[in-house]
Amino acid sequence: MREAIHLNALGVICALGANAEEVRAGLFSGQAPEPSRSTELLRARSVPAAPVTAALASQDALPTWLHSRNNALLLSALAQIRPAVDAAIARHGAARVAIVLGTSTSGIGETERAVGEHLRDGGVPAWFDMRQQEMGSPALALRAAIGSSGPAYVVSTACSSSAKAIASAARLLRAGLADVVIAGGADSLCGFTVAGFASLESVSASGSNPLAAGRDGIHIGEGAALFVVSRDPGPVRVAGHGESSDAHHISAPLADGSGALAAMQMALAEAGLGADAIDYINLHGTATEQNDAMESLAVHTLFGARVPVSSTKRLTGHTLGAAGALEAALAYLALTDNPEGLLPPHWHSGEIDPRLPPLQVVVPGRKLGRPLRNVLSNSFAFGGSNATLILERC
Repeated sequence: MREAIHLNALGVICALGANAEEVRAGLFSGQAPEPSRSTELLRARSVPAAPVTAALASQDALPTWLHSRNNALLLSALAQIRPAVDAAIARHGAARVAIVLGTSTSGIGETERAVGEHLRDGGVPAWFDMRQQEMGSPALALRAAIGSSGPAYVVSTACSSSAKAIASAARLLRAGLADVVIAGGADSLCGFTVAGFASLESVSASGSNPLAAGRDGIHIGEGAALFVVSRDPGPVRVAGHGESSDAHHISAPLADGSGALAAMQMALAEAGLGADAIDYINLHGTATEQNDAMESLAVHTLFGARVPVSSTKRLTGHTLGAAGALEAALAYLALTDNPEGLLPPHWHSGEIDPRLPPLQVVVPGRKLGRPLRNVLSNSFAFGGSNATLILERC
């Protein structure tokens, strides 16, 4: 039997709330979410968005070249698990604590601001440093904040990034390269990503409407989620993970869902579980035409319409590189302190697209009537990068 890997603590911040308690309340509130709108993210038009409105953690203790909104989101999540992190360093030593994160934006927002100030005033702003937008910046920021000296790196595979970071954490622990891993991800709202998705005609006019007829794309959110991952027993176990690559197209997934199906099958095999052992599936569920069609086909092929499913992206926005960790955090919350088995709701407007294979979509307020045991969470990305996590309540 493979060595058990556990999630021992959670820090999270997103549009639903500034900590785990607030996020849990927002997830199960029963209130239909309505995205805010931004006139700053895209010049041509107002777009729906899911920003974090809470005050973020101070970055004063970091060198200025590590300052970014992305890293401030991470520090806000870190503050919630700091006692567990400090205890891990005291117990195992700084060299035995690793950091693996996912992101797709890093400090690109700071570069946008700097370019704007340059065009307006001339010259490069004194506060700007090119290193702010490096993809490795989040790992360096956390390492500086906690004083660790173990492996520290960032996975950047678009929307599968932080799910793959959690899988990487499990591999580091099983390889004996670390005793504790701080794993998760962060992404922050910026014009670059919104404009990119808009150029692909994938930004919704009114907000993410996953699986619905007439769905017209994503709305982008921001947030961060961090876990303390170790071999020590904890409330949730990383039972399985699966990763695959479509190698098909730079942005479109394989229409037959075979890559997504392979990732789910690998995760089930590693967990030693059959499809009938899964209590709930958190869909990647972006509300784009192609992703929802592909994922519905893959999920129906493996699970039929037996397992309750939902996409939580209407609640959080699509947080891109942070999505895998954020949705793992929502799964963690559903698995813990949830005796009635409340299921994360699937918010959408209108009717479920009848062209899609039938799935058991979770209506708000739905309960299993018992605690959840196993949750499967999907994260799929540009380039056909697919990742699936299975989390088990201990």
